[in-house]
Amino acid sequence: MPQHSTTRHFWLSGQRAAEQDRFFREALETQGWVEGDETTWDAGWVTGMPAPSQFRRVSAHRKLNHFPGNAALTVKSRLHESLSSMKARVGEGVGDNKGHPLLSRLNFFPHTWVMPHDYHALQRAALAEPERRWILKPTNASKGKGVRVLRDAAEAPPSPNWLVQEYLDRPHTIRGHKYVLRLYVLISSLTPLRLYLYHQGFAKLASEPWDPDDADNPYSQLTNPDINALNTRVEVPVEFIDLARYRGWLRDQGHDDEALFAKIGDLVTLTAISGVDALRRRTAEAGADPRGGYELLGLDCMIDDDLKPWILECNLSPSLGTCAAPEDGGIAEERIKGELVRDMLRLVGIAGEAPPEPETDSPSALLAEARAEASRAGGFKRLLPSASPERYLPFFSLPSLADMTLAEALVGRAMPRPRLARRRVIELHEADSLALYAADTGRLYRPNDAAALIWLLATEGLDPDAIAEALRSASTEPPEPMALRRQVWQTLGEWCRDGLLCQTEAVVQAPSARSETAQTEVAADAEPAAVKLRHDGRAWALRIADAAIEQRLVEAFGVGLEPLPPEEAGQLPWLSLLAAPAGYALAEGSRLVSSRLTLAEVVPALSTLLLRLAARSGEPVLDVACWQPRPGEMMLLAVDDESCREALTSSLGEALSRGVRLTLQDDTVHVEPLGLPFTGRGKMSDDGSAEQGATSLRLVTLKTNQDDASAGLLPQTRLDALAALLPRCHSCEGGVPSADLMARLDSWLEGVSRQIVCLSEDGSGLFAMLLQSGVTSAGKASIEA
Repeated sequence: MPQHSTTRHFWLSGQRAAEQDRFFREALETQGWVEGDETTWDAGWVTGMPAPSQFRRVSAHRKLNHFPGNAALTVKSRLHESLSSMKARVGEGVGDNKGHPLLSRLNFFPHTWVMPHDYHALQRAALAEPERRWILKPTNASKGKGVRVLRDAAEAPPSPNWLVQEYLDRPHTIRGHKYVLRLYVLISSLTPLRLYLYHQGFAKLASEPWDPDDADNPYSQLTNPDINALNTRVEVPVEFIDLARYRGWLRDQGHDDEALFAKIGDLVTLTAISGVDALRRRTAEAGADPRGGYELLGLDCMIDDDLKPWILECNLSPSLGTCAAPEDGGIAEERIKGELVRDMLRLVGIAGEAPPEPETDSPSALLAEARAEASRAGGFKRLLPSASPERYLPFFSLPSLADMTLAEALVGRAMPRPRLARRRVIELHEADSLALYAADTGRLYRPNDAAALIWLLATEGLDPDAIAEALRSASTEPPEPMALRRQVWQTLGEWCRDGLLCQTEAVVQAPSARSETAQTEVAADAEPAAVKLRHDGRAWALRIADAAIEQRLVEAFGVGLEPLPPEEAGQLPWLSLLAAPAGYALAEGSRLVSSRLTLAEVVPALSTLLLRLAARSGEPVLDVACWQPRPGEMMLLAVDDESCREALTSSLGEALSRGVRLTLQDDTVHVEPLGLPFTGRGKMSDDGSAEQGATSLRLVTLKTNQDDASAGLLPQTRLDALAALLPRCHSCEGGVPSADLMARLDSWLEGVSRQIVCLSEDGSGLFAMLLQSGVTSAGKASIEA
């Protein structure tokens, strides 16, 4: 174990008042610590978040009071996302049985709409419940800034950094005043997850009696002390009641305080679990030693008239200053916050003797570490690991091996191993190769042979340890058993975090991907010229900002442009190319599509929009180049980068067009060229007529190779071709391609000749290689103009 120097240093940082540091400073100075700076410290106390580089300095003996990724809990919109994602995942795992006990325990957070994405869904909800009220909050602000009650959801701003929640309209009250409980939650370890709740905290009271009809009065509706401190109408604007007094008052009122705080403990534990994946992932990405972090959170929950707790928010770096006057709870507040910080520093091993560093992650070592930490807990009550692990392990996307090992060591018995089911994924096979397509994110995974076998065994119902044993038994040179277990649990954990798998009680097939694109309103501009644009059997009214754009459009879309009759101007959908302060902007109706376009980018941007608009239900489009090298042949070219695009344009020029649509007729996939300009100075063909009659189809992916010796023509696997087409595939629904569409593309590619052309750095010889690819190709597919 490393030896500490004689003098240890603490570092204080962040935007805060001096009182935020007071208890931390006092606790360490009494033990001989001295203040350092951002370069010299053994314990950092940062209000807000430190610079990312500081996380790379932490270790078991140099600790910071934060983990990377804590925004998953401390930013209001992210907290809602974390909790909603957990609820959706658990729901799929139990077959969307809404009455399942696991799901019923997750009904502790109000429905939330994040702006602007959920703006229209909010308005629909408000239309269905016209009497409901709403509460508007900034997504990442503190001290009650910007919070207000809305009588009308139409008042919500459809702009980023805002969210709207259901207003909880039946609050429990103290002497007629609404209140919120401030709880102090400590995450002391990420892997395994160790979690504590402090025995003390506060009920924060609104300064005026709650009145459901007085929605515009912040002193009646809101409990934040920074807001209520401004109330000059009352003698006690800020009042804190510590939890010991609060619980005694509940008992005096005939309520079961133990039952309430059991629900609160469950709420806190499940909230922490909802964010642990993001914390673990970001900590690893930041290069931080997870043993060097801890996180103190200020969790606010409201109690309703049925004594049910509801989480409202989690606060980063909760206030440690004294808010209430001495006679209104300030004396108890100061004492409790001081004890909180001292107990926290002892628990995480900063104050007092530094705890020994565990040498292994064996059950005995993990248990000894957890027990030693619990012995230093003071007023903190441990929530995780739980004395009843079965209550919480199913809520993880997948418990880490350390989570499972510590749980078993703590209760002294084996725990049921999690079983997994496919969630939002389809499998794609080619010979012995496997690819996994995540329908929610549009990501294509290409597991190696070992990972592919792990996947296949997991989806056949084997638990992680059974998979590890199966791999060990099948190996001619069995690896070290513990290392193999870690590899299996880690691999499955990554897939579960990414939504490919979930813990399950019954196999549940995933729904298709969902994606919506936020829309931005386009401001009105001076009246530009207008023409009629035809493409793919459709017509638009097209506004043109100036003569420079008009010239480019005439060159590129000449066959599709014609005068706009006045009587059609109000009937056709509008596209607009507008002059903007920085270049040009492209809009479809009132939706901004592209901005900050240079003149050279206008034609490609308009072509991209027309290409996307050409997609139909069940008929996606591919953003590829089309070329007819010989009569009866068509080549689809997927261009890897700009240098390939330049080489292709130089070699083939106006012979190229852009875009194809795939249609299914009589169980056969047909390819319809869209005839769009391939470059900014290209020309639109007449609906792809040049390709009529083609019956031979080839797909060629162009790549630039830095090594001229490796340039040439290579065969392409189906999965590599699928990966090349994925970012170029667009459906009429928008967003990432659905699982069904990916399966159809994969099936279609089986009948298509596929090759890769690796270009030299200067792009020379491309034309000859493309012609050569035709000589060596025999793939056939149906082509329809």
